[in-house]
Amino acid sequence: MIETSPSPVDVVLPCLDEADALPWVLDRIPPTWRAIVVDNGSTDGSPDIARGLGAYVVHEPRRGFGAACHAGLTAATADVVCFCDCDASLDPRLLPAVAGAVLDGSADLVLGRRRPTTLGAWPMHARLAHLELARLIRRRTGLRLRDLGPMRAARREALLDLDLTDRRSGYPLQMVVRAADAGWRIRETDVPYHPRTGRSKVTGTWRGTCQAVRDMRAVLAEHPATGPDTPVPGGAR
Repeated sequence: MIETSPSPVDVVLPCLDEADALPWVLDRIPPTWRAIVVDNGSTDGSPDIARGLGAYVVHEPRRGFGAACHAGLTAATADVVCFCDCDASLDPRLLPAVAGAVLDGSADLVLGRRRPTTLGAWPMHARLAHLELARLIRRRTGLRLRDLGPMRAARREALLDLDLTDRRSGYPLQMVVRAADAGWRIRETDVPYHPRTGRSKVTGTWRGTCQAVRDMRAVLAEHPATGPDTPVPGGAR
């Protein structure tokens, strides 16, 4: 029996009807890293395509971006976990640059700050919503972020210790807010942002964007969960 070494990094890819994008995305996962495709109720054969391309497939029946992300996190086994959209808007070949500071211990959470490659890559209503979100994040945490960063990396056990509870659009924000409350070193790095394959389930419409904003406002309204037992990756600094 041939033993294989565990993956140094697991890549969580939330998936809802991404059959057209999956081959491009999975072909760009860094060698030796494991792709965890979390199917969130696809009807286009996405799970079979992902499995056929060598990805580890997890099924999450509860609808919601956060539900899919958290299912992938709990299925991960690597020390470091990355998250990446599965719609071909972000190139997984850039993941080593995003995860590098986490792997070498110089940062606890790294966010890929989107740089649109075309005017149509990031709809104006979504950009405006993120500008307002950045202002609210700065007021709530003191962090001067420019983007919430759908491509991100952190250590698995530390993420689990944050006890994230949002299962919809607020999940990425809750991760950042609770990490900031815990004193994590949070860093941004630029990543090109391409027009996605297919229609966005969240920011592709005004209705989806408004729902995401409501979810995120609820997260920002949470009281800081700080104290002597608050987890900080690597211990006290």
